[in-house]
Amino acid sequence: MARHSPFRLDGKTALVTGGASGIGEQTVRALAGSGARVLIGDLDGDAARTLAGEVAGTDALPMDVTDPASVKAALEAHHDLDILVNNAGIGHVGDIEECNLDDLRAVMRVNVEGVFIVTNAAMPLLLRTAQPCIVNIGSVAGLVGVKRRFAYCASKGAVVSMTRSLAADYAGRLRVNCVCPGTVDTPFVEAYLEKYHKHEKAEVRKQLDARQPVGRLGRPEEIAHLVLYLCSDEAEFVHGSMMAIDGGWTAL
Repeated sequence: MARHSPFRLDGKTALVTGGASGIGEQTVRALAGSGARVLIGDLDGDAARTLAGEVAGTDALPMDVTDPASVKAALEAHHDLDILVNNAGIGHVGDIEECNLDDLRAVMRVNVEGVFIVTNAAMPLLLRTAQPCIVNIGSVAGLVGVKRRFAYCASKGAVVSMTRSLAADYAGRLRVNCVCPGTVDTPFVEAYLEKYHKHEKAEVRKQLDARQPVGRLGRPEEIAHLVLYLCSDEAEFVHGSMMAIDGGWTAL
């Protein structure tokens, strides 16, 4: 008798927002590698098309997660969706005195409104499939306080709460979980270092490594493989969970 290979997604269609780089890119690769057809949702259409050209079973789906019309137009051509990974997000460095209203609104618009807009638009597609699931990419910043990340913490705390609300409303119809990474070595982090610590990158990177108790930053593919698990049949009993993957950060 042939043994079932775990974590397969054959025959399923997935949408990954912010899918052209970082955690999103590795998630696209992981899901496609496990048999899913993957839609690469990204504001950077050129990057999404480039990635689609590299990874079999994927298609670029340019979209602006903050624009309901853009999201609706992107999804109109698709009649089925089994998996939604809400990954698109931005950051902000600063405490409340360093964060003005425009800063806060910009972060909330992408990280919170974007999750709402895409999920709301995708719901009719998801609910017509047999075993739909949503994975929201949160952060340890949504679970604990992080210094000088006021707006970001607020936004990721909202993602955690939205996940719990969806889990309560759709239990038995749709699985929804939230992955909460620590600091992960992505272009997102590199852009932060370039903007705020251009002349001391090596030293600040050491500090970021030390902030994770295991002594290093996370790798995008590590986050992607947790997402893959949550999307698979092997995770059928996992619902409404906030799963930290943070090198021990929240354990302390």
